[in-house]
Amino acid sequence: MNSKNLFQLSAATALVVALAGLTSGCNKASAQAQTPPPPAVTVAPVEQKEIVEWSDFTGRTAPVDSVEIRPRVSGYIQEVRFKSGQLVNKGDVLFVIDPRWNQATYDQRQAVYEQAKSEADRTDTLLKNNAISKEEAEARNAHYLAAKADLDSAKLDLDYTEVRAPINGRVSRALLTEGNYVSGNAGGASLLTTVVSVNPVYVYANLDEDTYLKFNRLASQKKLESDGDGEVPVGLELADEDDFPHTGHIESFDNQLDPNTGSILVRAVFNNDDGRIVPGLFAHIRIPLSERHEVVLVDEKTIGTDQANKFVLTLTSSNTVAYRQVELGPLADGKRIVRSGLEAGEKIVTNLVLQHVRPGMTVTPQTETETATRQNPSKLASR
Repeated sequence: MNSKNLFQLSAATALVVALAGLTSGCNKASAQAQTPPPPAVTVAPVEQKEIVEWSDFTGRTAPVDSVEIRPRVSGYIQEVRFKSGQLVNKGDVLFVIDPRWNQATYDQRQAVYEQAKSEADRTDTLLKNNAISKEEAEARNAHYLAAKADLDSAKLDLDYTEVRAPINGRVSRALLTEGNYVSGNAGGASLLTTVVSVNPVYVYANLDEDTYLKFNRLASQKKLESDGDGEVPVGLELADEDDFPHTGHIESFDNQLDPNTGSILVRAVFNNDDGRIVPGLFAHIRIPLSERHEVVLVDEKTIGTDQANKFVLTLTSSNTVAYRQVELGPLADGKRIVRSGLEAGEKIVTNLVLQHVRPGMTVTPQTETETATRQNPSKLASR
């Protein structure tokens, strides 16, 4: 082969090699361009906080005092002096029973009493002057005492024609109204209405045996926080309330555990200055079951379920996701207590339902604020 042909072959070979190198470089650049960046994942630090652990129980509100209003004398109702649901004070007149018969009886006995008293007043003088015998003197005094007792009885019956509120509270509707005959006989007296006290108010709930024993143990060891009166505070919320805005204390436990349910009845007492808590309402009470101590807290949305195990996804120092099994406790301040498996300050992936990541995956971590800004850039621009 001559030198001219050898030169042409070398040039062609060089061109092929150059083209091959160019093609390889383009493929590498294209592959790099097609590789997506690590997915952005919202992470948040594990919170540590000093709290008291509580347990919640359902119950019902009840009045401290509840009275059935019944007459003590018989007769026709002459007047009703209240409106349904009205607040009344002890001693307020609720019903008036026609007093004319009782007034007549009282006036008659008043006259007998006055006569007997006049005779009794002259007894000593007549006895000293031997104008009457000792037996007659004793009879006069006995007659006087009997007349006085009859007068007192008539005065009570006359007073009882005004049916008064025995306590401060809220009165129900009138079950019998004007013109109706009512009986005041013991054991068969007519029910006129009811009055229940308003402030304070009771809440009854059933505690399970474990809770009862734990509470008693902590209380006896004086490990539970108490108020200024030495009472252990408990919280209350009604069906339309949150965060247990009412504070009271446990007033008493029942004297025995119910063997059928394994629970014991507890009675807590709460102030009701505004009268908003009405007897019979459904309620939640919150009872402390620990001394104040530091715990690790996480949001419920950061917790996943793996068969019977609970886990969170943590962020490693190399920005990879790691599986971490945790042992959970009760809710506290809207978050879940973590008994073991996490330390304060560690970063975990939030909202496992929305963020599809798996252990070992490399990610781009960002805070919740950064995530919100990325998803709603218009909010940032408007600031």
